[in-house]
Amino acid sequence: MNSTQSLVSVADAAAFQAEVLAPSQDTLVLVDFWAAWCGPCKALAPILDEVASTQAGRVRIVKVDVDSASDLAAEYGVRALPTLALFKGGELVSQLVGLQSAPAIEAMLTDAGNGSAELA
Repeated sequence: MNSTQSLVSVADAAAFQAEVLAPSQDTLVLVDFWAAWCGPCKALAPILDEVASTQAGRVRIVKVDVDSASDLAAEYGVRALPTLALFKGGELVSQLVGLQSAPAIEAMLTDAGNGSAELA
């Protein structure tokens, strides 16, 4: 396993509180709602690895498979894949839908870190 992959963790519905909500009190947590059958989700994976590497210590990235956590996806309004959901202070503060570039993801993180992120 390379070092970037260890920066992206995986959570299911049972672990969401411990892996996402609790850590978001102290750091930004970016959740990738994805599915194994989703082509754009597969294309996003190496981009998230890159963001995890460049933003190490500033953001935690967690992947949630919507096929095994459909209730969680519904709770956070996931209607298309991939959906990136940013959590801060235990709350959903921003979302990006679809395949995103590393600069677009990093811009969302910067906005949230500056306190200007708003849920669209």
